[in-house]
Amino acid sequence: MSTPAVSQELGAFLRAHRERLQPADVGLTATARRRTPGLRREEVASLSGVGLAWYTWLEQGRVTASRQVLEAVARALRLDAAGLRHAMRLAGYHEPVPADRTAERLADAVRPVLDSWPASPAVLLDRHFDLLAWNAAWTALWGSPENVPADRRNLMWLMAVDRHLRSVLHDWEPLAMNVFQHFRAQAGPAIADPRTDELYRRLEADAPDLRHWWGCHTVAELTAREVVVEPPAVGALRLTLSSFHPVDDPSALVLLFTPRTGTDVARMTDLTKRPLRATA
Repeated sequence: MSTPAVSQELGAFLRAHRERLQPADVGLTATARRRTPGLRREEVASLSGVGLAWYTWLEQGRVTASRQVLEAVARALRLDAAGLRHAMRLAGYHEPVPADRTAERLADAVRPVLDSWPASPAVLLDRHFDLLAWNAAWTALWGSPENVPADRRNLMWLMAVDRHLRSVLHDWEPLAMNVFQHFRAQAGPAIADPRTDELYRRLEADAPDLRHWWGCHTVAELTAREVVVEPPAVGALRLTLSSFHPVDDPSALVLLFTPRTGTDVARMTDLTKRPLRATA
């Protein structure tokens, strides 16, 4: 179950979402004078079917909540699926990871699938967004992950720090923020997870200009979208980003960038035939 520090992080997460809601968002009538931003605690407690004192203690990290009660609070706060999953993880309710499937075995099982897309960059991530396997098209577009130190071989770190990726990717910030929001929902609380804590420390040290991101409480699903990239000497490429979870480990994630047109396929194919770029 939750440690006191994790319970406080859950309370901060719930409070941040409470303050973002307006009475009209949950079918309430706003009074003329409201000193509290967003909803009041008593309003959330009433909507959740719990006592005001107990809900106050929940935000203060002084009590733990069952799954059922936390789901009721999540409904009152209008949390989406990513927000509910993140709240559950902060409360200590983690999805079980198959004990008989190591990262290496999962990578071995999924790598042939990645290789079956020769013109579509694809990568396998664990729940911390560490890169477990990738195909030749991924290396051709983004650089070889093998040239990145193992403790930084992570999609969030690459999105935040790798200058080549940021220079090649058009509209970098919306995608990078969506990746981070999904990372928050997926990885769980840093205080209870050594790898998550390590990643935040790496990001703090290596991307100080994005420090305001790491303290953000927003979470979201990673949504499908069109991505435009422009590698040197190839021209602009339009790719469709999609994702799915391997059946052997639902906490892992496969990202796939599919060329949208025949021209995009031809340019991506040409890129994979060029000498590999070394990632600094």
